[in-house]
Amino acid sequence: MNALTGGPESALKRQMDEIGRQARSAAAILAMTGAEPKRKALLAAADAVDAERATILAANARDMEAGRARSMTAAFLDRLALDDKRLDGIVEALRTIAELPDPVGTVIASWTRPNGLEISRIRTPLGVIGVIFESRPNVTADAGALCLKAGNAVILRGGSDSTHSSRAIHSCLVKGLKAAGLPEHAIQIVPTTDRAAVGEMLAGLSGNIDVIVPRGGKTLVARVQAEARVPVFAHLEGLVHVYIDKSADLELAVRVVENAKMRRTGICGAAETLLVHRDVLNTHLKPIIDALVARGCEIRCDAETGALIPEAKAASEQDWRTEYEDAIISVKAVADVGEAIEHIRTYSSHHTEAVISEDPEVVARFFNEVDSAILMHNASTQFADGGEFGFGGEIGIATGKMHARGPVGVEQLTSFKYLVRGTGQTRP
Repeated sequence: MNALTGGPESALKRQMDEIGRQARSAAAILAMTGAEPKRKALLAAADAVDAERATILAANARDMEAGRARSMTAAFLDRLALDDKRLDGIVEALRTIAELPDPVGTVIASWTRPNGLEISRIRTPLGVIGVIFESRPNVTADAGALCLKAGNAVILRGGSDSTHSSRAIHSCLVKGLKAAGLPEHAIQIVPTTDRAAVGEMLAGLSGNIDVIVPRGGKTLVARVQAEARVPVFAHLEGLVHVYIDKSADLELAVRVVENAKMRRTGICGAAETLLVHRDVLNTHLKPIIDALVARGCEIRCDAETGALIPEAKAASEQDWRTEYEDAIISVKAVADVGEAIEHIRTYSSHHTEAVISEDPEVVARFFNEVDSAILMHNASTQFADGGEFGFGGEIGIATGKMHARGPVGVEQLTSFKYLVRGTGQTRP
């Protein structure tokens, strides 16, 4: 059936369009809302999450049970899982975002023209943001909080695998909105797992969505980027590289690479390819690989590094192009930082890259010539996260070059307008 016959598709479209209209109405109110009500709402939401731990964990247990029944991988189950420590993180993120400076109305720049016109550029909300995500239920809290703080209404569409967890967290956000006297439709969650709802969001809900942010796997993001009729903040893959320079401190290199790969293998900031300067293969390679193997990591090497690591598998061309999201890493020897940069230019998804070096000139060249959203020096790539950047959280990582890039936090969820003040000037 279709919309003309009044069948199920028509009912879904009507439902989604109503969600869009409610969001637009709420966005108009939020655009005029001062800092304190938003702060109050987020602090009340944090208190609600803290108080509803048992309910949220019970909901997550249902999602985890269903995930195991569907034979989800360990990495995906890790993304889905909640425990008291992760709930602590959600509570802390909500409270941190609550206390961030309110960006709305902030003067970005101001100047006076020779004719006396005073011009200022100020931050404004984007309006209505659609967030489409998969298995991470914490995105419900991060996205809802960040959008609200920036004066936006948000429509959340989580994956079916996290539906119970996401709805339990969403109910806490709504409690926060009500406590502050803000419209509860400011943060909505799509009530159906029907995949057609995603298509309705990508079409813009009759003009009511201003921006789409996808957060999930390559298939989801590729669909969003291909089908969306509204602007998209997204990254397709996290094909992350770590380069070990000949000047690298060995102990630091071992520690950083182990963390970059193995702390959480399923997140987009996890290292996928290790590039090692040829001059330190005999001193640095084996200790780094030993640390990874001890944590259960599979190694895939080019011919040169493979000769030193007999237990490794041979890397194929496809390995340099693969985001494993698993305990696997590809390894390659390079002649110098220039060859490392060339490899990254060829294969990177422009998400995050790291250089391990004690040579300031090497670091400067890496920072100047590598064009990825986030560049690290002597630090784990797993710091590629809005919370770790001091943003309180993030909706996702943007790897495009327009407006938002890197962790999408409060400031990235605003636009701007110009205010021009005169004293009767006319243009000749």
